[in-house]
Formats: sequence, structure tokens, C-alpha cells
Amino acid sequence: MKILVTGGAGFIGSHLVEKLVSEGHEVWIIDDLSAGKREYLSHLFEKPQVHFIEGSVLNRALLQPVIAEVDLIYHLAAVLGVKNCVDNPLYVIEGNIDGTKHVLEYSYQHQKKVVFASTSEVYGKNDRLPFKEEDDRILGSTSTNRWCYATAKALDEHLCFAYAKMGLEMTIVRYFNTYGPRAVNTAYGGVIPRFITAALRNEPLQVYGTGEQLRCFTYIEDTIEATYRAKESKANGMVINIGNNQPISILALAHLIRELTNSSSQIILLPYEKAYGKGYEDMMKREPDITRLQEVLNYTPKVTLQEGLLKTIEWYKAYLIDQGEKLA
Repeated sequence: MKILVTGGAGFIGSHLVEKLVSEGHEVWIIDDLSAGKREYLSHLFEKPQVHFIEGSVLNRALLQPVIAEVDLIYHLAAVLGVKNCVDNPLYVIEGNIDGTKHVLEYSYQHQKKVVFASTSEVYGKNDRLPFKEEDDRILGSTSTNRWCYATAKALDEHLCFAYAKMGLEMTIVRYFNTYGPRAVNTAYGGVIPRFITAALRNEPLQVYGTGEQLRCFTYIEDTIEATYRAKESKANGMVINIGNNQPISILALAHLIRELTNSSSQIILLPYEKAYGKGYEDMMKREPDITRLQEVLNYTPKVTLQEGLLKTIEWYKAYLIDQGEKLA
């Protein structure tokens, strides 16, 4: 097949591109490199079936001819990260909604299936576990920027269903805390990259809030295999949770990472406002119901948290050394 991956130079996108190439597909990649990295794909550029385009899904003139050329679109391009939500909500809202609207418009015009990457953030503060795909969403006030990403991605899902009603083949996958190699730690990154980087440097592991928040972390290999399978027609018109259903508290995660890295780091608790400013809200529990993942995509996550963390830690060691750091 000829397949387009938007955001294909990013953390999840680059792993998906590798999977698609390994399965014999011809792949087009669109990425503006605002979060992605060209080096994640450099080993594939010599292959004639890989086509990289540096640009944005906000660029209609760039996007339309590529969608006309391919058979399937994996739409992963997004503006994400808690700090982005707090600091620049307009960037988050426009970057997510406008880009998705363009992808869906041209995919419908050319009748090409779309697999849209959404997020467990859309469930918001719902505390009824585990989250089922049709569960209600409970979000905070619109005056709290924290919820703009969840709102934008939920509206993206509404757009997907609106086009599906008109005849577009589409599947929505909701990711639950994917981690692994290439999820490089930044101010906008997730908790695992932040903890691993600090532990390898023997710096304090900063746990925000009480540390009692429960999350289910999904290793990148599991996320990619499930995402790949979402292209099948039996998944059309569905939302499918992609995640592991083994929860761990953030405080326990910090202790586990410190142990696996043999780190001397302290673990300290900090109020959210130290990281994100006043008015930040969080959800205490997040766990997916993976029944649909198992029944429709015939997949159950295989990599345990400890196995995945060990692989991720090894990648981070090499990455930091390559950046010139001297690790103990």
C-alpha cells in the first residue's frame, strides 16, 4: 500500500514509519520538525519507498496532492504537551483542529481511509474506571487552559465521525501514556522521559502533587502494533483504546525508575504550580478498558512495564552520552 504518516518524524510516528516500511509499504512522511527529528528517519531515507516532506498539515497546497497519491493516512501530527496547553492554548487549539480538518477534508474528497491518533486526555476527570470508548467525558472549566488539548482532540474526533457519517472510512485510536525510545525529555515531555533523564544524572526526581495519581503506561512496540492493525476495515467507524491495563502510581513509578537505573536521586514531592503555574488541574486515575482492542484488533499489550523501562533506559543512556554528557 501507499501510506501517508503525518507527524512521521515524531516519537510515535517514526516508529510507525519503521513498521510500515518493514511490512513492505511505500510511505510518505509529512512533518514540520517542530517536535519530530529528522535523524529518527535518516536510516530510511536511502530506501526508494520512503518519501520525506518537511512541512505542515496546515499547508493545504502541500497536503492535498500527497493524500491524492496514497491509499491510507495515519494522522499523527499534533500539538501536544501539558506545558503547551498552559503556556500557549491558541497554538494547541489551532494546530490540532485546523490540521485534522484539512486531512479529513482531502481524505473524504479522494476517499482514502484515515486512522486518527487521539488521546486518553479526552476522558478528562472521569473517575469511572476502566475507561470504555463510549464513556462520558468530564472536563474542567474552559477558563483552565489545561483542558484545551483534551477539548481540541475531542473536537477532532467529532470531525472524524462527521466525515464517517458522509462515507469516509476512518478509525480513531486513543493512546494511553505511550513511552519508549525517542520520547526525548523536554519541558513538554512526559513523566517517564523526565524521570529517566533525572535518574541517569542523579538529579532529584520531581513528583508533582501527591504522587498517588494512577496511570497505565504502554510501551511503544505495543502502541505501534495496535495502530498498524487499525487500518483493517473491521475497525472502521470505531474508537479503540490503545493502552496497557496495569496501573501504577506516579510515586511508585519514580521508585521503580530509580531502582532500575541504580540512581542515587532523591524523590521529592512538589505542588503542581511549581511546574505549571496556578490553576493547573490533573486527573487522579486513568486506565483503559482494552476489550475492543483485544476483540477487534486481536491484540493484547505484551511488554511489561519493567521490560519496557529497561529498554528505554538503555536508549536514554546512549542518547545522553551522544549529546556529550558523562554519566556515572
